[in-house]
Amino acid sequence: MNAPAPDLVLGTAGHIDHGKSSLVLALTGTDPDRLAEEKKRGITIELGFAQLKLPNGRAMGVVDVPGHERFVRQMIAGSTGIDVALLVIAADDGIMPQTIEHVAVLQTLGVPRCVVALTKTDLVDEEWLAFMKDEVRAWLAETPYADAAIIPVSNRTGEGVEDVRAAIQEACAGANHLRAGSQLRMPVDRVFTIKGAGTVVTGTLWSGTASPGQNVEVLPQGRTSRIRSVQMHGSDVQAAPAGNRVALNLPDLAKDDLHPGDFLAEPGTLAPSDRFDARLTYLDTIGRGKPFPTGTRVHIAHGTREVLGRVLLADGQDHLKPGESCYAQIRLEEPLPLSTGDRFIMRTYSPVSVAGGGMVLQAHPRRRTNLQAGEQEQLNALEHGDLQTAIEALVRQQAAPTTAEETARSIGIEEAVALQCLDSAARARRLVEVGSGAQRLFSTQALVQRTVSAIDRTLIGFHAQNPKAVGMGRAELAQACAPKMDASRFGALVDEAVRAGKAVSVGNLVGHPSAMGAAQAAKDQEADQLLAEMLRVGVTPPPLKYLFEQAGLGQNEGRQALTALVRSGRAQRITEELFLAASTLAGCEEAIRAHLNAGGEGTVAALKDAMGTTRKFAVPLLEYFDAHGVTKRDGDTRTLA
Repeated sequence: MNAPAPDLVLGTAGHIDHGKSSLVLALTGTDPDRLAEEKKRGITIELGFAQLKLPNGRAMGVVDVPGHERFVRQMIAGSTGIDVALLVIAADDGIMPQTIEHVAVLQTLGVPRCVVALTKTDLVDEEWLAFMKDEVRAWLAETPYADAAIIPVSNRTGEGVEDVRAAIQEACAGANHLRAGSQLRMPVDRVFTIKGAGTVVTGTLWSGTASPGQNVEVLPQGRTSRIRSVQMHGSDVQAAPAGNRVALNLPDLAKDDLHPGDFLAEPGTLAPSDRFDARLTYLDTIGRGKPFPTGTRVHIAHGTREVLGRVLLADGQDHLKPGESCYAQIRLEEPLPLSTGDRFIMRTYSPVSVAGGGMVLQAHPRRRTNLQAGEQEQLNALEHGDLQTAIEALVRQQAAPTTAEETARSIGIEEAVALQCLDSAARARRLVEVGSGAQRLFSTQALVQRTVSAIDRTLIGFHAQNPKAVGMGRAELAQACAPKMDASRFGALVDEAVRAGKAVSVGNLVGHPSAMGAAQAAKDQEADQLLAEMLRVGVTPPPLKYLFEQAGLGQNEGRQALTALVRSGRAQRITEELFLAASTLAGCEEAIRAHLNAGGEGTVAALKDAMGTTRKFAVPLLEYFDAHGVTKRDGDTRTLA
C-alpha cells in the first residue's frame, strides 16, 4: 500500500570511510559510487543517488555525499533540499571531524529529522558498542537531533539494515518538504548528455512542479530552455512535484551551457542578488574558540553553488562568539538567485571549514548595516515567517508608492503572494492603493497625506506668484514636491490630490481649484490646443488617439476638449471618429460649390481633388454634405441640392 505523504529526500552525512555508500547499497541495492576513481580509492568523490523503498511503500530519493574533508563543498550541495538525514558513524571510530562538520551543515540548513546509523558493529564488542551509543547520544544532546534514533548496523553482515529502514520510515512520519511555493525552483547538481536526447540536469526540486513543455531559465546566465521530458527515479512522469529528485531533459541547451551550481527557475521570477540580509549563526566546528569578526571574508554556499562574500554584522556588532547569532548583511562577489527562507552555509576563507550559516531573510536589501526601526520589524517578521507583517513594514519604509512586483523582488517571494498581502492590508486600511492606472500601486496613508499636502501648498504658492498661469507642469510640480520620485508614482499621488479637491489636472498642467478661473481657463486652453492642431492637419486628420497626442493631451482630456469644441460650434462631427474644425469644413463646402458651379464632374474622384483630400476622407465628407442638404447623390455622381 502506498503511503499518502509525498516523496521526501534522504541525505547521508558522516566522516570518510564510515560506511555511508555501503549502507546506501545495503538499503537500496544501488551502489551510489559510480566513478571509476571512487571504485579504485574506495571513497565517494561526487554526489551519488539512489531510490529507497520503505516498508509502507513510500519511495524516497537518496543523496549520498562525500565524507572526505576536501569534499565538504560537495556534501553541502548534496544536503541542499534533503528532508531527513542519515548520519553514519562507525562504531570503531566514533565522532570524527567531518561528523561534526556535517551535523553543523544539517543543523544550519534546517534539516529537521535525523537517523543515526552506528556502522561496523561487527568490528567491536557489545561493551564498546554500548559505550559508543552513550557517547553519540551525549554529543547529540547539544544539537537539534538529541532524540534521533541510534541504530547499530553491519553493512558486511546485513544485521540491523532493516532496523535502519524502519527508523527512517518513522522519521518520515509527519515530515513535509521543507520549501513551499508554486513557482519552479531547482539547484542543479549534475549535468550530462544522453545520446539521442541531449542535455540532462538533475537536482532536488525545491518548489513548484516540473512538467514536459514547461520553460525554465538558467541562472545566473539567464539562458532559457523548454523541458522535453521529466524523470523521477528513472521513470518518465508528466508532473514532478516539489521535494523530489528529478532529471530534466533540456534539448535547447548544450552541456557546456550548464554547470553544477546553476539554478533553474520559471523565467522572469528570480533576479540574482549580490547581497542579502540574514539571521546568521556562528558555529566553531573546529573548536578554536575564536570570535567571528564583522567584515570577515567567507565562502557562502547556497543551493549547489558556493561563492565568496563578506559578512557585515548589523547594528554595530563587532563580533560573534561561538554559538551566537545576529542579523547580518552578506555582500557577495558573485550574485545568487535567493528567496526569503532559503538556507545557506558559511565556511571560513582559509583554511576552509564550516563556520555556520543561517536563513536568507531579504533577498534584495539596500546597502546598510545599521537597522532602522522599520527594517528591524521587517527582519523579525521574516525570521518568523510572517510575510504579512514583513510586507507592510517594507511598504512603510518606501518614499514612494510601490508595486507587488517590486515588493516581491525585494523580499524574494512570489509576486502573487506579495499582491495577496498588499490587498489584505489595503482592505484592512493599514495600507492604501493609489492611482487609477493599469499599474497597481500601494503606499501608506501618511505618505499620501504628506504628498497631497505638499502639492496643495506648492500650487497655492505658484498661483500667488503667477496669477495668470493656468497651472504648473507636472515635472515642475514633482521637482518641488517629491524630487526623487519617478513620474508614474508622483502621477498617482497627483490623482489622489485631485480626488481630495486639492488640485485640478488638465493635460500636462496641474492647478489649484481655489485659483480663480484656473480650472476653466485650463479647459479652454486644452480646447484651444486641440483646435490649433485640427486646423494644422486640415482635411487629412490622423485618428483621434494620435490627434490628441499631437495636441499634447491625454485621451480623456482630448475627448473633453473635442466635446467642448463641438458644443461651441468651433468643430463639427463628421463620423464617430472623424471631426473637422468648423472653418475647415466650411472651406470644403465652398470648394465643392465652386467646382460644381463651374461645371466640374460630380464624381468622388473629382470632388476629393476639389477639397484637397483623399478618398478615405472624401467619402464620409460627401455623405455628410448629402445629409445636410449641400449635395444630392445620383448614382456615382453628385450635384448641388
